[in-house]
Amino acid sequence: MSINKSEIEHIAKLSRLELTDKEEDTFSSQISSILEYMEVLNEIDVKNVSGTAFVGDLHNVWRSDNVEKWSEEERELALNQSEREDGLVKVKRVIT
Repeated sequence: MSINKSEIEHIAKLSRLELTDKEEDTFSSQISSILEYMEVLNEIDVKNVSGTAFVGDLHNVWRSDNVEKWSEEERELALNQSEREDGLVKVKRVIT
């Protein structure tokens, strides 16, 4: 499958990108190469291959979320901020 310059222009317009003629030619060539490779991959027989979420053998790599008490010195080092209120870092409001 090949992608032509007018399709690149259309994608650029949808993406609100301003591309030079050279960039359009480059992207057209690069995307066409990617699509051609995808066609090759689509020819591979994967009927007997089970789906995987991970290729490695990792299981529950998250550490447990435990509350720990910090000393005042540790808190000062970790929260090196100037504005505080009641021992907590004061930040600007995000939700209006």
